[in-house]
Amino acid sequence: MKVYELLDKKCILTDFKGEDKTEIINELIDLYKNDEKVNDIEKTRTAVLDREKIMSTGVGKGFAIPHGKSNGVTDVIAAFGKTKREIDYDALDGEPVHHIFLLVGRDDMVSKQIKLLSRISRLMNKDDFRARLLEASTEEDIINIFKEEEQQIDVK
Repeated sequence: MKVYELLDKKCILTDFKGEDKTEIINELIDLYKNDEKVNDIEKTRTAVLDREKIMSTGVGKGFAIPHGKSNGVTDVIAAFGKTKREIDYDALDGEPVHHIFLLVGRDDMVSKQIKLLSRISRLMNKDDFRARLLEASTEEDIINIFKEEEQQIDVK
């Protein structure tokens, strides 16, 4: 599965209203209110926030990937947001975060979720890719940047 196929314009934020990581995670989860893929948004929220308590998902290089497993979703859900502001995310490298990719899958979708987490990390590890995302002004631009980058990865 491709990352860009998970993304829809309605689940992309070109900037955050929230000021801290909990507010921002909630903002991303709230994009799925009344979505058919989510049958219990609070159960989903708890799964992601509980995972965050174990260890920060701020992986470094200005990127965080909050994630969780929850039967509050019927399928894998994803949301992406970015901001030019510096967000203190308690990242592993101690640096602020600018890109946040939310990923939640059902409890029985662990293999699929691990593959997606790996693919997202591989994409986000590229400096030029992160820079292009940060400069993108629309949700469509962001989806296209993910699509272009994934197509390049799949050719290699």
